[in-house]
Amino acid sequence: MSQSFQIQGQIHSIGDTMEYGSNGFTKREFVIKLTGEGENPAYPNYIALELIKDKCGIMDAYNLGDEILVHFNLSGRLWSPAGKPEKCFNSLQAWRVQPVSQAQDQDPGIPDFNQAPPSSLYEDDDVPF
Repeated sequence: MSQSFQIQGQIHSIGDTMEYGSNGFTKREFVIKLTGEGENPAYPNYIALELIKDKCGIMDAYNLGDEILVHFNLSGRLWSPAGKPEKCFNSLQAWRVQPVSQAQDQDPGIPDFNQAPPSSLYEDDDVPF
């Protein structure tokens, strides 16, 4: 299983949904300009991501310039063509996209693992160690 990440950015481009092969595999690519914490606007980073299969329609709800939070998996594959050097292909497969405003207003009942735990968790003096 691949590892999951998230990034924040402004939508730069949204491609069309493309079908590959005879089995109906679909893929849609989009590019965002990173805008989150630590990004320097003088040196913008543009990141290409892809949506596959039933996730292709996610981008229908968004427009160029929208600020979004993208949850994605990092995955890679090796390809060894006959008589040629081995190649490695990487992909950033998005599985969830949400407006930044919605991500910031997330349900407070969902823990934010980027914040320190409440100090009350450590106030019990009856710990067994």
